[in-house]
Amino acid sequence: MNAPEILAPEAAAPAGSDDFPDVGDYAAIGNCRTLALVSKAGAIEWLCLPHFSGAAIFAAILDRRAGHFSVRPAGEFKVERAYVPGTNALATTFHAPGGTLRLTDCMTLPPEPSGDLQTRVELEPEHEVLRLVECVSGEVDVDVSFAPRGDFGRYAMRFVKRGRLGWQCLRCPSGAFLQSDIELDVDPSGERLVGRARLRAGQSRWLSFCYDRFEVSVVPPLGDGARRRLDATVGWWKWWGRHCRYDGPHREEVLRSALVLKLLTCALSGAVIAAPTTSLPEEIGGPRNWDYRFCWIRDSALVLDAFFSLGFVDEGDAFLGWLLHATRLTWPELQVMYDLYGETRLTEKTLGHLSGYRGSRPVRIGNGAHDQLQLDIYGELIAAVARYVDLGGELDSSERRMLAGLCRSVTALWRKPDHGIWEARRAPRHHTHSKAMCWVAMDRLRALDERIGLDLDRGILERECRAIRDEIERRGFNARLGAYVGYFDGDEPDASLLLLARHGYIEPGHPRMQGTYRLIDSTLSSHGMLHRYPLDTNYDGIRGHENVFAPCSFWAAEYLANCGRRKEAEALFERLLGCANDVELYAEEIEASTGKPVGNFPQAFTHVSMISAAQALYSHKTA
Repeated sequence: MNAPEILAPEAAAPAGSDDFPDVGDYAAIGNCRTLALVSKAGAIEWLCLPHFSGAAIFAAILDRRAGHFSVRPAGEFKVERAYVPGTNALATTFHAPGGTLRLTDCMTLPPEPSGDLQTRVELEPEHEVLRLVECVSGEVDVDVSFAPRGDFGRYAMRFVKRGRLGWQCLRCPSGAFLQSDIELDVDPSGERLVGRARLRAGQSRWLSFCYDRFEVSVVPPLGDGARRRLDATVGWWKWWGRHCRYDGPHREEVLRSALVLKLLTCALSGAVIAAPTTSLPEEIGGPRNWDYRFCWIRDSALVLDAFFSLGFVDEGDAFLGWLLHATRLTWPELQVMYDLYGETRLTEKTLGHLSGYRGSRPVRIGNGAHDQLQLDIYGELIAAVARYVDLGGELDSSERRMLAGLCRSVTALWRKPDHGIWEARRAPRHHTHSKAMCWVAMDRLRALDERIGLDLDRGILERECRAIRDEIERRGFNARLGAYVGYFDGDEPDASLLLLARHGYIEPGHPRMQGTYRLIDSTLSSHGMLHRYPLDTNYDGIRGHENVFAPCSFWAAEYLANCGRRKEAEALFERLLGCANDVELYAEEIEASTGKPVGNFPQAFTHVSMISAAQALYSHKTA
């Protein structure tokens, strides 16, 4: 654990306060269906139900009145926290004047089926947030505040006591129950449950919030039953983490990133969301507030590749199954993003009733970029499938037909301008990175056809590969600058071009790639980290400042490692490790002057880039 941090009562207040915690003050717990963010003050301030893309029932991270579930000492305290090693169960330790409390939080995971019909299988809730508060030493008063609100904070719940079943949340379209070993009452507003209990050393109390939408409502017991569910959840995460094959330096940090990626993977469909949050701003008060609770083809493919490289090969089958389902309405073309179950209509809306994180508005749900043309996703997806086959995965007839259709799509689309990897909200351009990823798509299809036979026209594959490369070298390389540039016939850098070497388009040490790195480093660097594009050129069509984009700096470390500049790569990598929060979570961006996380959190793209950089760096032995 890091050194304890002092939190004053007013700073730790779960609601009714104008103060928002830093984004880095949150930790994530989840059940591979949805995810909750827990503040250092013991307050759950974000949770969407019944899944990642559903409506939030706790949304205080976007408006202090929009719902929370807080368990914390009364009065002032110091705090330190860490995940239970190798798991996504969170342990927060509060040091109060009278003693020490430990709060353990998790979202329970259903037991694995045993296959034994004689084994008694207990009913489990669809979702359970399980909280255990223990007095480690001394004597401490514990305060509980439970204030769920429906539909992103639009309306308050009401509560009714149901005897041994605890408190039922009314005005809720589904079954929602809170059980507590601490006696609770409805406060005068009628909108929250509150309670206080004095715990002495060795005493503990359980709290359990259960939610069922598609199943019969289940209210499991506290006490020994809750202990079994906590232990089973901790055991499952440890079992999963033991499959990680990475054994280089910083293994704990790499495993933590893998655990985050698993949290962001939907167990019901195999899809991977970009982040579990919406509208956490890239700049406080700025307009770049996006909803990332969807499945970008790009992110899913990169996460899949990271899982493969770490030894989690089973995720491949689940992802391909989701892809076949999700793309059924757009095949053989790909949409940029889908929801967890393949929905393509992700209309962007504004939630005007929410004040936004530290006043950053608008708060958005849905994403207007869903219908953009982003050509790079074809390359990332097909490269991930090729990696799956290289590791022994097999493709059935429908998956082979899917690849043949994607080949036709790339052939038809690659000459068109697109919105690029950064989803610029202005007229499309011929982005160099997008064209290079089209080359990657055709190159990997060529290799797959040779290996397993996709019944593709080899002449077309060869012709298109040459044509794409010729266009990139003629129009995407600026001879005056000695570098590849962001878009054809332009002169602006773009950090995504650091990925050309990773994908095998060009050797890392090639003079054109070295020149590209020099241009990016000299023009996009801030406090030793990288922006993704020039900030003073309205590159993405949106006004306002943007912080450094966390994945780009990891790409730079990976590039330096791949071209043998180990010491520089290690120095950058170590610096970036220091930009994670106290429990090793990364956001989308980093505030360059302070190193603090900003933007949607935790971010799959950043964690997958960290894993890739670590593997590149520590597979090279020479400086």
